[in-house]
This record gives sequence, C-alpha cells and structure tokens, in this order.
Amino acid sequence: MLDADLKTQLKAYLERVVHPIEIVSHNDGSAKGKEMAALLEDIRSLSDKITVVEGQDSAARKPSFDINRKGSDIGVSFAGIPLGHEFTSLVLALLQVGGHPIKLDEKVIEQIRNLDGDFVFETFISLSCHNCPEVVQALNAMSVINPRIKVVAIDGGVFPKEVEERQVMAVPMMYLNGQHFGQGRTNVEEILARLDTGASARAAAELSKKDVFDVLIVGGGPAGAASAIYTARKGIRTGVIADRFGGQVLDTLSIENFISVKETDGQKFAVALEQHVKEYEVDIMNTQRAVKLVPGKVKEVHTESGAVLKAKTVIISTGARWREINVPGEREYRNHGVAYCPHCDGPLFKGKRVAVIGGGNSGVEAAIDLAGIVDHVTLIEFGAELRADAVLQRKLATLRNVKVIKSAQTTEIHGDGKKVNSLSYTDRNTGDTHRVELEGVFVQIGLVPNTEWLKGTVDLSRHGEIEVDARGQTSVSGVFAAGDVTTVPYKQIVIAVGEGAKAALGAFDHLIRSSDDESELAAAA
Repeated sequence: MLDADLKTQLKAYLERVVHPIEIVSHNDGSAKGKEMAALLEDIRSLSDKITVVEGQDSAARKPSFDINRKGSDIGVSFAGIPLGHEFTSLVLALLQVGGHPIKLDEKVIEQIRNLDGDFVFETFISLSCHNCPEVVQALNAMSVINPRIKVVAIDGGVFPKEVEERQVMAVPMMYLNGQHFGQGRTNVEEILARLDTGASARAAAELSKKDVFDVLIVGGGPAGAASAIYTARKGIRTGVIADRFGGQVLDTLSIENFISVKETDGQKFAVALEQHVKEYEVDIMNTQRAVKLVPGKVKEVHTESGAVLKAKTVIISTGARWREINVPGEREYRNHGVAYCPHCDGPLFKGKRVAVIGGGNSGVEAAIDLAGIVDHVTLIEFGAELRADAVLQRKLATLRNVKVIKSAQTTEIHGDGKKVNSLSYTDRNTGDTHRVELEGVFVQIGLVPNTEWLKGTVDLSRHGEIEVDARGQTSVSGVFAAGDVTTVPYKQIVIAVGEGAKAALGAFDHLIRSSDDESELAAAA
C-alpha cells in the first residue's frame, strides 16, 4: 500500500509513540475496504506498539477505522482511506493518540479540557482538499485532549450516498451532534470560540489590557508577516492581529513562483511564515477580525470580539477574498452548488455537470482540473476573448468535455430550494437569454479587497483598494498598508512580501521622525 520511502518516514515518526495503540477496523470487503486493510497492515508492521483488530459491532460506516489508546477512552476515527492531503492527519492522529505532545498553547489545551458537554463531530472531506486537514487535525487534537469530544473524518468520495442525503456540496463540512456546525477552513481557536461562548469576551478583555504597540499589523498574510519581521528586527514593540494567520495564501494549492522556493503549497508556506515571525518578539493575536480604525496620535483598532488595541502606527494588510458575481441565487446556494475552490469541492461533483465563471488564469485552470472529474464543464467568460495564458488556453482546447462561451453575462443561478440545478446567462452580442442545466457553479473572477471596515477612514480607490504612496503610507498619518488590499498592481505573493517590508520601514521611519515624544503619546493613550 505505502511505498518504501513513505514506510521509512512513517516508521521514524511512529518511534515517538509512547502508549500502546489499538486500531479497530470496520471492513466491508469492498475494493476500498481491501485498500484500507492494506494500509492498516502497513501501519501495524511499522511499530510494535500498534495492533489491528476487527470490530465486533456493526459500524455505521464501512470501510472505517478507529485509532484508540489502549486502556482509555481516547481515540479518533476515519471513514475512508486518509491518504492524499489527509495522510498528515493520519500520522498526527497516530502520534497524538499514542501520547506524543500536542503543539497547542497551554491555555488553549486547558480550555479544551474544561469544556462541559458531549460533542460528536462528523466532518466531510475530500482527499484533494487542501483546507480540510486543518479542520480534521484540529478536531482530532481536541478529541485526544478531551475524550468527551468524539470525531470522525468522512471521505465524501467513499460515502457518496451520505453526501447526497445530507446535500454536502462543499468541504470541509462539519456537523455537531447531527446538526450543521460550519464549513470551510477552521482552526482550534475558532471551533473553541463557538463551543465556549464566554471565551470570546474573556479574550477581548485580556487583549484590551495590552500596552500601546509601536506598530500594530492588521492581517497575517505574506505582507503582514513581512511587516512583522521587519519591525521586530528594529527592536520596536510589534503586534499582529489576524483573522487567520496565512490569509489568502492558505487557499492556494501550489506555489511555484516565489523566488528561491522551487515549489511548495499554501499551507506549508503559511506555516513557514508564522514560524519565521515567531522567531522574533512579536505578539500574535489570532482569530481577531478588525472592524474599526480610530485615527489619532495613538490609533485604536477595534475587533469583532470587542477588544480595543492601541498603537503608535498601524500597518493594514488584510488582503482580499474571492469576488462574487452578485447575481440572484449566488448567496442562496453558496455551499449548495455554488463554490469558489475547485480543488476542495470538485470531487463532490464527480460525474456531474458544472460551470466555471471566469476566463482568466484561475478560471481556465479550474476548468482544466474539473474536466478530469466531472461529466461536463461550461466555461463562461464575460469578455470577447479568454484572458488566461496561452499555454492554458491550448490545454483547454484539447478537452472534449469543456464548452467555452464568450461574451456572456451570468444573470442568475437557479435551484430547487436545496441545491443548484441551472444557470442563466445573456449573450452580450445578441441580447438573447440562455439557460444551462447543471449541478454546480464555480466562481473564478478574481479578488475583492477586505476594506469594508475602513470606509470613511482612509482613502480608497473606486475598486475599494487602499490608496498608498511609495512608502506604503495611506491618507492617514501613521497608518500604512501593504499587499493585495492596496492599489499596488499585480497581486502576487512575492510582491506582497516586498510591500510588507516597505510599509514596515515606512512605519519605522515615521516613528523616529515623529515630533511627538513618548510622554505625549503616553498621555494620549
């Protein structure tokens, strides 16, 4: 099942197992069942602390398996074969159930341990989803810390009937005690905030007590990380608040154009960013979303949780998100046929008909990827010609199950009240309206800056981007901005990193040239 190199690596990891592990297999003898049996046998052969037994009960899902710590009620479950992006989740589950320390802040671990209640999480995933492992790994870790939390990760490709019955059309999709809990990339802190309703208020109160920062960076993507490193290296008090550290890069599958790094993926890149920032004395405050900026000698940043943070200078690097087409039916059927990540959600549409809206690089790449999974792809482009690179257009032209419609404006996404069933568009040349019968719509029309919270505070372009000068300075003194959120052209990771460094240097220069002395600032605070 596993190749020799993977076995060697896994064997080395399993040497860290402290407590004996019993893997309980629930097999149905199917092809997938045999594949799972081979995987479990490989794992068993690599450690004398691991045994595999056949389950004696009638499991709800087969093939599936439980990883249990012998002599305890600690364990996690997988329904399917966790390979692909989920192989790391499997390895971590073995280590953590086996007693290897969980890398979470002690306060977070204590908060998980003290949760009162019984929680049963079911998470639907696809093995090609690069967002799913964070959710699976977060819930698995929580289950090991608090055995009253039971978890199972379900491969939607292995259990299509259940996917259809529950109308799962986006992953990761979480259910708690049988009820929908949430979807999309989610970390431990975000899950905890929903389970422990008082946690957010307590955290906000603690954050508001923090002293004035020399520089407060809002956003934890490439631009924000670069800003933090540059300001921390100057020896000034630096803080970072981020909705999720890594930002939009977490939704990037492959990165092959960051100079000196031949190839990586978004999740690895985001982890590397955070690890680099943590090499310095930077106060990182995760799961905090800014909602208001109050200018002044000492600036205030208010968060959604109610915290108020103060700083002498602020660098805004809140990035961008997927742009919506804003037509009837889009929001109503989001995650019920309307999707924005073909890598994550594409496998859920296997054998079905889908549309991709957008003829740029992202749209054409999505159509190419989906063509290998779905029955048929209709690519809809607003302009008279596709805008993607020539090499991508040539590849697209070779695919027989892809139809390209140009000069077309999507006007509505239709559904039956539960899921998408068609799409309407207008031919921009003739004015005629057409309807395409399908089961999924993937929107790929670019990004929109995350600046709604700044309207009326800093100058924005007509596209909502923050206007900055050559130093990253905004229209507000002492407030800088960097990355995809600004008017700087060409939204690329390497450019965001450079702009983040530049904004940091601009903020530092502002601090040392400011005529306000420390006593004035302290009084203003």
